[in-house]
Amino acid sequence: MRIGELSRRSGVPVPTIKYYLREGLLPSGELTSPNQARYGPGHERRLRLIRALLDVGGLSLASIGEVLEVMDDPEQPVHKVLGIAADGVIPAGGEEAGPDLEEAREEVAELVLRRGWNVDERGPAAESLAGVLAALRRAGHSGYIGLLDVYADAAEPVARADLDYVQRRVAREDLVESVVVGTVLGEAMFGALRRLAHIDVSFRRFESPQNLSGPVDPEGSHATEEGAGGQRGAGARAGAGAGGTEPAPAG
Repeated sequence: MRIGELSRRSGVPVPTIKYYLREGLLPSGELTSPNQARYGPGHERRLRLIRALLDVGGLSLASIGEVLEVMDDPEQPVHKVLGIAADGVIPAGGEEAGPDLEEAREEVAELVLRRGWNVDERGPAAESLAGVLAALRRAGHSGYIGLLDVYADAAEPVARADLDYVQRRVAREDLVESVVVGTVLGEAMFGALRRLAHIDVSFRRFESPQNLSGPVDPEGSHATEEGAGGQRGAGARAGAGAGGTEPAPAG
């Protein structure tokens, strides 16, 4: 196909395609004349990957170049390709060096050792976490740091599910696209699910009528909070009848 058709099929403007060609992000087409080249499905796929890295992943063109360079080297293990792609979409740490950040880095290193994780304790992901811990401490919420292992317990099965999905991809381009989309949109999905769970747990603990007159189950178990035979629904209806309106979920 000519460059015009490649543009139409990919949705990328011709000047942008030419820029990618000049920068080496897109391989040259097959010359059919001194001023004409033919492009194939591989070029369309590469354009789609570049746009995913740029638009979804938020990578810079320089970072995209690094990802593509490693991806195109058949000697590079897939783990390294995925690592470079994932590192590129992790927010850079904006914390200033100081005692808080150093203490947070030590806590991250202890977490990594405790969990037996095969990760770089000073890599981008670890530095991002250290920045969060330092910010929590400065905000006066250092107690939240005690939840690190709770969060890690939740993160491990999510990570396995992510990589199970990625592993089903065969082509290296598919692998990179999957990890970028999974990192950016997967985090957004997980955050939204966490918020939905917050609303539900908040309702059960603070709004559900049967909890207003007695102790709250610290585990928030469904058996205790809902009760036998659908107590939660009956209690909510009774509360609505007594007060005139049904309590709205918190948040």
